[in-house]
Amino acid sequence: MSATRRQILSRTATAAAGIAFSGAVPELFTGTATARGMGRGGYGPLEPDPRGLLDLPRGFRYRVLSREGDPLRSGEGRVPGNHDGMAAFAGRHGRVHLVRNHENRADGRIPVPTVPGLTYDPMGRGGCTALELDARGDVTGERVAIAGTAVNCAGGPTPWGTWLTCEETEDRAGTNGYTKDHGFVFEVDGADPRRTGAVPLTAMGRFQHEAVAVDPGSGVVYETEDAFEKPFGLFYRFLPEKPRGGAGSLRAGGALDAMRVPGVPDLSTVQETGSSFDGVEWVPVPDPLAKQTPIRLQDFGPRGITHAQKLEGCYWGGRSVYFVSSFAHRTEGSAADHFGQVWKYEPERRRLTLVIVFGPDTDIQLPGEAPDNICLAPSGGLMVCEDGGGAQHVFGVTRRGEVYAVARNAQEITPAAAGGAAPEWGEFAGVTFSPDGGTMYLNCYTPGTTFAVTGPWG
Repeated sequence: MSATRRQILSRTATAAAGIAFSGAVPELFTGTATARGMGRGGYGPLEPDPRGLLDLPRGFRYRVLSREGDPLRSGEGRVPGNHDGMAAFAGRHGRVHLVRNHENRADGRIPVPTVPGLTYDPMGRGGCTALELDARGDVTGERVAIAGTAVNCAGGPTPWGTWLTCEETEDRAGTNGYTKDHGFVFEVDGADPRRTGAVPLTAMGRFQHEAVAVDPGSGVVYETEDAFEKPFGLFYRFLPEKPRGGAGSLRAGGALDAMRVPGVPDLSTVQETGSSFDGVEWVPVPDPLAKQTPIRLQDFGPRGITHAQKLEGCYWGGRSVYFVSSFAHRTEGSAADHFGQVWKYEPERRRLTLVIVFGPDTDIQLPGEAPDNICLAPSGGLMVCEDGGGAQHVFGVTRRGEVYAVARNAQEITPAAAGGAAPEWGEFAGVTFSPDGGTMYLNCYTPGTTFAVTGPWG
């Protein structure tokens, strides 16, 4: 039975569920995705790591590039915690620049050190750090790339080689000790952070940002909103005044629209893969700065706007933008339940299609919920970070739609108690590949760790 036709289990039942995909991404896959037990197919079963950090298939190895609490090579302070979204950029002479988010809230244990010229709000504890790797993959530099921001969750790369880091908060000045309003996107140059500084891109909206993806042809920026309470987030597009203008060009401003799918006020109600909706509409946002009212609560007219719970990962592939809804629960206010969706929007056709659905399987050892960060693999498939309960994985999806485990977090952040309570593992985030496709970079959120994984990719 297709995963989209299975009875949706309650949230508490997912601890005993596996993971399944249904559907296919035509630009990436050649068949229909089917449920596969973890460790079968792909690169083979995961082998326990004797160091207790990262379990990988045979033939793969990892390097620890950076750990929270260690000294930054720049001497600016300690490596901050809460590693999240990340991207890799090509540098000169085979170098790679990694730009890494730190999702620190006001009580973040290890904040991003404040640096003159790179700090937005001195009371903000989030931001980004940048690592420089040489042609052999060794870390040759690590420094602050932007500081004084808040809850830097995900983001996305630009076609001109910078990183757009997103604040997943709507806190105003005076809240949680902040001296400035938060909820913005910032541009970060990993090779030369002072080139971009710490300037909020206010025209892109003030809301609980998650991720962005840039259409390299038109320069349009697509944005997801991970709002925590009903009504849930929106899917946006930003039309820049200077499209494809290079570093700093997004400061020139532009127009912000929100997506309306006629007849679909909540994406969770769509349960069948392959379901398509033509004539998608884009409605101007009345007040992008949300001076009085959060954007998702603003008046979009009598026909309303389309919402979705847990809008997370976002990326550009082929001629389409893909975005993720990690899960939806009616008990939390969604119109229907699901365990994760991947949507595709085709701008040229104004068409939205549900291409992948996650659902429960029979493997009782692994939870099957909450796809989060997502990226294209060198082989043309997908890599998906899991953000659920229990053991955490990076899953791969082949061109044929087969699902397999790539990595498992072996670091218990809350060990099993004597009374038999289940242990907890930190989520994965920031999965990305080196420009040559030979290395997968990956973050463990807690304890903050950045890995470089090499092996027979593809």
